Amino acid sequence: MSHMTSPVLTVGFDLDMTLIDSRPGIRACYQALSARTGTFIDADLAVTRLGPPLAEELVNWFPAEEVPAMADVYREMYPAHAIAPTPAMPGAREAIAAVRAAGGRAIVVTAKYEPNAKLHLGHLGIDADAVIGDLWAERKAEALREYDAGVYVGDHTGDVRGARTAGALSVAVATGPCDEDELRAAGADVVLTDLLEFPAWLAAHR
Repeated sequence: MSHMTSPVLTVGFDLDMTLIDSRPGIRACYQALSARTGTFIDADLAVTRLGPPLAEELVNWFPAEEVPAMADVYREMYPAHAIAPTPAMPGAREAIAAVRAAGGRAIVVTAKYEPNAKLHLGHLGIDADAVIGDLWAERKAEALREYDAGVYVGDHTGDVRGARTAGALSVAVATGPCDEDELRAAGADVVLTDLLEFPAWLAAHR
């Protein structure tokens, strides 16, 4: 008699403001970049709109032709300034553990520069099955499809679009710049207050 194996559950997670509260680290890195370049950057404003790629923020402070070079400087300074001050979001470790307990894989798909994303997870002791960086919004679907993710968890309307493009269930957490109404309007299938609610949701979903 043939035994049917059920497909492995793969859940994708965004990083900034989903698994980690990157505001203190990113604020520190922008302040350091400002000091190094002599260019004013409103770091407190910048951290209210995390999610999109770095270049989309830098263009507010630097001439467009300087943005690629400034992005390189920022990424190079990032490990020294941004990793240590950045905590895990409440429920982040429990959410990953819940996926594992269900026999699933947890992957991280983020717009952040991939080496720096890995440094954050390593520093916090959050062990993902794969970390894929440099993908934003609809482009996140590339990694979600590659890993056959059935669920994508994120805090931004761009994450909702990525999930929907991949044909994955969009689970949104209202811990970032987008509130519950915005996330629902963008097409999120599920909206949670934060990741502390995720294990119970996953158990019910399974």
